[in-house]
Amino acid sequence: MSKKCILILGGARSGKSRFAQNLAGKLGEKVLFVATGGAIDEEMRSRIEEHKKARPRTWHTLEAPVKIGERIEGQIGNADVVIIDCITMLISNLLLGEEDDRYKEEQVTTEIDQLIECIDKLEATFILVSNEVGLGLVPESRLGRFYRDLLGRANQLLAQHADEVYVMVAGIPVEVKRHSR
Repeated sequence: MSKKCILILGGARSGKSRFAQNLAGKLGEKVLFVATGGAIDEEMRSRIEEHKKARPRTWHTLEAPVKIGERIEGQIGNADVVIIDCITMLISNLLLGEEDDRYKEEQVTTEIDQLIECIDKLEATFILVSNEVGLGLVPESRLGRFYRDLLGRANQLLAQHADEVYVMVAGIPVEVKRHSR
């Protein structure tokens, strides 16, 4: 298997995670699942437990809310496929962690640059899951618009680097980009 980077975008409940997991199962047996979401309330705890039950028991899970490139490098072990689910929560974690908007923008860019460096350095296929937030209405709040902009920039950087990009529509993957290394 040759390594590649695959970005899967889509709206909420579009089938992104299921597609990513099915793809990972076809690409390798040794999978590292990187979870960026945290159990901040009972509903999220329940969702996380359901997601864990849906994954094969042989997969390793790394919970990493930030600094994921660094954390993956230290924990990849012998994995030949890495799923990051999801970039959306990663950006949210960064956004909620600081007060200064300029610093947040720099932090997001740094985080994504470090993730791309990690992807380039390691001999594994990476499957990145992220929400496409640019297709809906303009958010009402300043914070909502800022978040949409940060995630949009992160998605663009990752899409430029990715070998393959898919957009999920009602559970159906639509290929947007295919480029072999």
